[in-house]
Amino acid sequence: MGGPGDPARRPRIDGGLPGGLFHVALRAAIRERGLTLERLRFHLARRGVSVGLSSLSNWQNGHSRPETAASLNAVRELERVLGVRPESLAGLVATGGRGQAARVPAARCADIAPVADLLDDLLSSHNEDVEVISVQHKVTVDAERCGTSLWSQLLVRAVRDDVDRYVVRYYGNPSCVPGLVVARGLTNCRTGRFVPHPSAPGLVYELVFDHVLRAGETWVFESELVDPTAGVSTEFAYGFRNPTRQFLLQVRFDPRAVPLRCYSFAQQDLEDERHTTGDLRLGEHHAVHLVAEAVDSGVLGIGWRWT
Repeated sequence: MGGPGDPARRPRIDGGLPGGLFHVALRAAIRERGLTLERLRFHLARRGVSVGLSSLSNWQNGHSRPETAASLNAVRELERVLGVRPESLAGLVATGGRGQAARVPAARCADIAPVADLLDDLLSSHNEDVEVISVQHKVTVDAERCGTSLWSQLLVRAVRDDVDRYVVRYYGNPSCVPGLVVARGLTNCRTGRFVPHPSAPGLVYELVFDHVLRAGETWVFESELVDPTAGVSTEFAYGFRNPTRQFLLQVRFDPRAVPLRCYSFAQQDLEDERHTTGDLRLGEHHAVHLVAEAVDSGVLGIGWRWT
């Protein structure tokens, strides 16, 4: 498995891409390397370069471009992390290769960037201090078809000494009022800093462990999130910020609100096209589930329809 800069995985990025667009070239390089924006930001930080997640998202989608000397330096570090030829990205910025941006739907980017900015406000917000072994989520949908609660259990292993927390981010439905969302630590953790976004339907919060971990030590913890403002819900999706060995998602419906169809879906990244991966059969307890193993990145979820 090659790390950043491995020539065996070197994408072919140059000015010959459609329109010579910087954002097209950057997006192609990120896709080829198979990195999430958070992993990309982490590798940049290790090289002493700080770039916000919202900036990386805007750069790769054509909503903005690197304009300052510091940003251009960040692009050159991006070239090294992504393993592309020197100046293959920076050259597109320097030559003003803007073209007509083929933009993704603005609503998707608007959903992602504000909560990404909140992550920048929390120390250790990218959970690079832990290896995620397993993630379990259980979503409960009530008789009014609203997603009332999310129960979660994670098993993690510390990759260094003095690890004591995990950061969760939540993107709600458009009706979500972040300040009214309640997060609780149930087992082996408590809620730490809780940061609702002032205008977007999202928030981030810390789950602080009952015990400070040493390198190699494992920890299992449970939590619950209740969103009384969620409104009618038709899906739940989970974005992988860390490679995860096992993932289990369950959705349980009130018997008075059993959907006609349930299905699983996947996306390569939050902003990519969604693909339905299969139909899910409701059991006698009005629940469906999705299991995945060895997931490195992307999005997995369950959707449902009543009509």
